[in-house]
Amino acid sequence: MLHETLNGVVDLYRFGSDDDPAPEEVDLFIEIPHGATHTSDFLSVAESLGGPLPEGLVDFFHVNTDVGAFEVSLRLAELLTSRAPHLTVEIYRCRIPRTFIDTNRRIDVSIEDYRAGGVTPGIPPWVSDPADRELLLGRYHAYHGFVEARLNGASPTSTLLLLHTYAPRTLDVKVDEDIVATLRREYEPERFEAWPLRPEIEAITTDLDGTSYAPQALLGALRRELEAAGRLLSESDTYPLHPSTIAYDRVQAHPGDALCLEIRRDLLADPFDPFVEMAISDEKVDAIATPIARALLSTRGFP
Repeated sequence: MLHETLNGVVDLYRFGSDDDPAPEEVDLFIEIPHGATHTSDFLSVAESLGGPLPEGLVDFFHVNTDVGAFEVSLRLAELLTSRAPHLTVEIYRCRIPRTFIDTNRRIDVSIEDYRAGGVTPGIPPWVSDPADRELLLGRYHAYHGFVEARLNGASPTSTLLLLHTYAPRTLDVKVDEDIVATLRREYEPERFEAWPLRPEIEAITTDLDGTSYAPQALLGALRRELEAAGRLLSESDTYPLHPSTIAYDRVQAHPGDALCLEIRRDLLADPFDPFVEMAISDEKVDAIATPIARALLSTRGFP
């Protein structure tokens, strides 16, 4: 495995090649836009900002970051390249906490657009200092410049996997300066259990008009492999593929070759504890990554 980093912005992990392949030589790209999952990721950015932040904001960071997605991507790359050593897999792990700016959001749309997609805003309301916004936007554009330079050169036979994890339940709460107190209240057991339970694994494939952009053969194979492993795959039950997200742009740019997946965090964490840096279970990760690897190998026609 090769590891490179653009400090504080993105980490690149490459499997199956010790060289520096051209993008068209990469078989699978895995993007993790919410890959900042360590408390240190939060602190390094928070300490660089000059404006005031809500008290206890690190709690929101832990609740709202995609813990486990990176570990699944590593295991998936290991499985694929061990079973097909000729494959090259690249993983892009964003290290910018979405608590401050979300690299899976377009930042040129209105708050109404975000609400229509059922997603949190690109820049939250507590980032109001102009210098802070400039710093964060610089990192945002650096991340996308790095990733898109690779993805834009992808071969027509390459596959893009957009990997996320989400909380076990859908909490319909307002993202404002009181978000920490709100989450603390709503995560009390008697209140938390009343919120809708999310699917175990979800493919986000359809837009607001119901048009599907899924690679159908891969989606079918993934459903069969997950069911054989005792897991269910849903399709756009929680979120649509919405134009306010970068995922929408990625799928539009790579039609039929991109798939966005959400995995429920309690299926990976050991234990699930939303207000701390969670430990991720190797056994749970393997149970999810293995059927995904089988589906990819059986359908994507990797050379």
